Amino acid sequence: MDFNSREIQLQYEGFLNTSFLWNDSFYGLSQLVLPNVPPTSFEGALSKNTRLGKRVESFVSHYLQQFEEIHIVKENAQIQNGNITVGEIDCLLLQKNVPTHLEIVYKFYLYDASVGTTEVEHWIGPNRNDSLYHKLDKLQHKQLPLLYKKECEPLLQKLDLDLDTIQQRVLFKAQLFVPYANENMVFNQLNSAAVSGFYINLRQLEQFKDCKFYIPTKLNWLLEPHKNVSWLIFADYKVKITEILSQKTSPLCWVKQPNGEISKFFITWWQQPKVV
Repeated sequence: MDFNSREIQLQYEGFLNTSFLWNDSFYGLSQLVLPNVPPTSFEGALSKNTRLGKRVESFVSHYLQQFEEIHIVKENAQIQNGNITVGEIDCLLLQKNVPTHLEIVYKFYLYDASVGTTEVEHWIGPNRNDSLYHKLDKLQHKQLPLLYKKECEPLLQKLDLDLDTIQQRVLFKAQLFVPYANENMVFNQLNSAAVSGFYINLRQLEQFKDCKFYIPTKLNWLLEPHKNVSWLIFADYKVKITEILSQKTSPLCWVKQPNGEISKFFITWWQQPKVV
């Protein structure tokens, strides 16, 4: 296995090991329920330029093919109104012969209690330009209703699918990050197993001056941290990360403690609010 293939396999395994953001149903959205199967090798072809979202869709496609009860009918179906794209349906499949419209989501969210008033509203993207609340709203009011628009009728007819029998599901996985020193926070609505690490800002970095660091590429945000990377000492990391943060980008990083323990964390360009 060459390096690129090995890296893709690790990304695939990281995707598989990421927890569902919730179990069963939440906010009127039902997760696709599947039996457990042993992890497999990813055998698809991906270019180096395949962005993270599309890469995850490829991983999901390969994953679904492991199940005898699943038959994929159509993927990435562009819904058109003349020359205008109305939207895209991620996947149409049969699960035990039941037609299913599946939307695929993989996200990274940070818990910021200063945003909104509910647990759902507190989860925001690393750069504060998206949120869990808005994604759930988009799924409910735009992505899933696309199936029922008149522009979708030709596709369903072509695939011989009866709209009245189609169930709708999501495959929503996420990595959640909480304020530093609050890793034991308990959440009432979301799956606590999705908590993958913590987040800090530059002012808090001095607490880690005895540690070593690694800055993975965005595609490798999927990976579970491991020791076989080129670690940076604190001084070198601080120079690199300061430059990244100056561009108002919050990267995901790995930190290795002196005792060898490795963790994932985000370092944010924005000031972290105080935790009450």
